[in-house]
Amino acid sequence: MKKLILVRHAKSSWEAITNDVTRPISQRGVLDAHLVSAELQKYLPKSFIVWSSKAKRAKETATIFCQNMDINLDCILIKDDLYTFEYSKLTNEIKKCKNEYDSLILFGHNDAITKFVNNFGNQCFDNIPTSGVVIINFPQQEWSNISSGVIEHTIFPRDLKVINEH
Repeated sequence: MKKLILVRHAKSSWEAITNDVTRPISQRGVLDAHLVSAELQKYLPKSFIVWSSKAKRAKETATIFCQNMDINLDCILIKDDLYTFEYSKLTNEIKKCKNEYDSLILFGHNDAITKFVNNFGNQCFDNIPTSGVVIINFPQQEWSNISSGVIEHTIFPRDLKVINEH
């Protein structure tokens, strides 16, 4: 069985005059990343590999999540090919994961993440929000063979904010 934990990068800042790859996350993005990562810790598998897009906002999100979940930052593998908004490219990268890893935590981008979840999960979403997490379990033994999975859990910032307000 394979477990995929997809994390859409935190809300980016549009105040910085920069190109897309170097755009940082916003203050709201920082707060949401802290909120969601604290909740995700409850669902972490015993072992996993961590991948992040090369985009600054994805790397910053991965850093916040890993710090909050006591994951060594040196464990984050930056993968240029995860800087994609295309579902097919994201799928190809996930299917390249080595089978020695049963669980993969991936920090990436939309539209690729939402389309991947809608094609490989058993629920559909209009949009996976920034800092949103979707955990999908696949019955297959090899990453290259993953097809239809079951969504184990979703963690979206808006849902946690509603809980914390009560």
